[in-house]
Amino acid sequence: MAWFILLIAGLLEIVWAYFMKQSHGFTRLTPSIVTIITMLASFGLLSIAMKTLPLGTAYAVWTGIGAIGAFAVGIMVLGESMHPVRVAAALLIVAGLGLMKYSESLS
Repeated sequence: MAWFILLIAGLLEIVWAYFMKQSHGFTRLTPSIVTIITMLASFGLLSIAMKTLPLGTAYAVWTGIGAIGAFAVGIMVLGESMHPVRVAAALLIVAGLGLMKYSESLS
């Protein structure tokens, strides 16, 4: 269950990162409110997941989900560059997340 909660926390990180961009430095009310609410929810769920998952694993996976998700949203929604080097970097993050999850079964 902790992994599912961590996944939801990571997905909420993507949401708050996108809406933070849309808030234009917290100068637009609705995106600013969505940012704060989803940020609090994401942190709250991360803290719940950390009750059973190791700190390093939980935090790395949470930030990785957020980083890859924000990267994907940037490309698909905001029209950011899909340069092969950026894609390779994203794939390395995904590989790192996979290794982090796999390492849990070795402990």
